[in-house]
Amino acid sequence: MTTDIAVRAEELTKFYGAHRGIEGLDLEVRAGEVLGFLGPNGAGKTTTIRLLLDFLRPTGGRVTVLGLDPRREKAALHRRIGYLPGELAFPGRRGKAADLLRFFGDARGGVAWSRVTELAERLELDLSRPVHAMSKGNRQKVGLVQAFMHQPDLLVLDEPTSGLDPLMQQEFLGLVRDARAAGQTVFMSSHVLAEVQQAADRVAIVRAGRLAAVERVESLGRRAVRTVEIHFADPVGAAEFAGLPGVAEVRVDGPVLRCTVDGKLDPLVKAAARHEVIDLLSAEPDLEETFLSYYYHAEGDPDAARAGA
Repeated sequence: MTTDIAVRAEELTKFYGAHRGIEGLDLEVRAGEVLGFLGPNGAGKTTTIRLLLDFLRPTGGRVTVLGLDPRREKAALHRRIGYLPGELAFPGRRGKAADLLRFFGDARGGVAWSRVTELAERLELDLSRPVHAMSKGNRQKVGLVQAFMHQPDLLVLDEPTSGLDPLMQQEFLGLVRDARAAGQTVFMSSHVLAEVQQAADRVAIVRAGRLAAVERVESLGRRAVRTVEIHFADPVGAAEFAGLPGVAEVRVDGPVLRCTVDGKLDPLVKAAARHEVIDLLSAEPDLEETFLSYYYHAEGDPDAARAGA
């Protein structure tokens, strides 16, 4: 495995009896990038993460993480990973958050306490409070601190903003950007598309246990269908615009044209320029709409796009 690949999955498959968790997953996560792993609940995101960490054994395929075999070299691998599970629990822990984080730090060979307090301040986490009495959001903050505090080579984060308020979600995204700037790799599972759009370099989209697409975030945005409204000085005819490449849902009301554009705006703009244009409004592509179009596209067909973008 080359050093520029942090995670490589090849035909990775996990079945629970007859139920498919994930099947035929081919995916590479590049060292130093933030990969958003997108899909609704039940799509196979958590199963994939557990396979990467050897919490589950695959039905088929293979995976390497940081150049190591997760099964044979599990202890060495886990020292280099910061992991936040989707279902966070601290069973039997009735002490303060500070005590729990000292325990995690000692288990990892020692972590500078200044690093812990810095993260706690950023997340507005009171380390003197008992963990068992905390809200879901504050327990999530404890989970984030333990994942980030030893500055691991790889962060594996399963639904990391669950329970966080909007301000803390933004602070979390700042932590992710800082990690990337420091050369760390982040594998972030989510169904919250806005946070992925802000933090990720690429997104991998899973649908019903299969990889549907891998795209750069900006490429996904460029593919999105946008809504366009053009105001002309005089009435125009719908037929002039209906046959243009990528143009659909053409509606004309006198001098106002409304339509959707999938792809480049150039053909529409050139056709509009034959008339006097008063105003042109183009809504920014919505990543959520694009995601849904991928997720529901060709339902039941073979996987849509598995290229690494």
